[in-house]
Amino acid sequence: MSALEQDAFGRAGVCVTYPELRRLGYTRQEVENALESGHLFRARRNVYLWRSATLDERRAARVGGRVDCTTVLRSRGIFVLDREDVRLHVQVSPSGSRLRSATDRKRRLRCAEDGVSIQVHWRGSDADGADVNAPLIEALAQAMRCQGPRAGLASIDSALHQGLIRQTDLSALFASLPPRFQRLRGLVDGRAESGSETFARLIARATGRSVEVQKRIPGVGRVDLVVDGWIVIECDSREFHEGWEKQAADRLRDLELAALGYAVLRPTAHLLFTSPDILIKAIRGLLAAGRR
Repeated sequence: MSALEQDAFGRAGVCVTYPELRRLGYTRQEVENALESGHLFRARRNVYLWRSATLDERRAARVGGRVDCTTVLRSRGIFVLDREDVRLHVQVSPSGSRLRSATDRKRRLRCAEDGVSIQVHWRGSDADGADVNAPLIEALAQAMRCQGPRAGLASIDSALHQGLIRQTDLSALFASLPPRFQRLRGLVDGRAESGSETFARLIARATGRSVEVQKRIPGVGRVDLVVDGWIVIECDSREFHEGWEKQAADRLRDLELAALGYAVLRPTAHLLFTSPDILIKAIRGLLAAGRR
């Protein structure tokens, strides 16, 4: 294996120009051989990606930018609200011009082409010029704009919970957002274990009552949320709650909580994402009735 072929495996996530390849000592013939063998991918004129580049990275580089927003988050395993959104989000410099097709470097960019839907975000970036992915902090900030506040906060919670960002990163993240988003910083909570849990927490806060996160109840264990000290909210999703055995265990747990004086609400993730008012009405109904 040639040195260039070895580099193709070891330089994931970056692109390189033809002059840079020559400065690294690769001959014109070695570059051509690497292109033919697939160890290099030509994104556009004089811009190449290494073999390990993903399809999204190749398409974004071909357009003339880098992978951004929810596309970056999804690739890192971070919560995004619309899992069916297959658009490729691409960050492009405000001074960028002559954007190319994501699938054909000889054509101009179109919003939808050959089954690929492109969402371009025109903004500057602190990314290195060779990076084919926007920095995670920038992608999270852009996703806040694209997804909306609740989903944006759920994505930030997810990144914090997984240790992909730190609390100290939040200053830079929110500094890059317009003033109307600043009040949301105090709502970030990395203890949330799922996007649905973040949604439920934010919805419950709208009642004006106390909301405890990941509370441990003696004899039962940890629950997702406790509102007003006695209303337990457990956030279910099909991914983790399919099967009769799991449902039976959840029902037993609900009965154990009821025996201790807790009322239990178990909304599905789909309900939280699409009909949040149903949970608000349920909480307010229990609060109005009281514990007795």
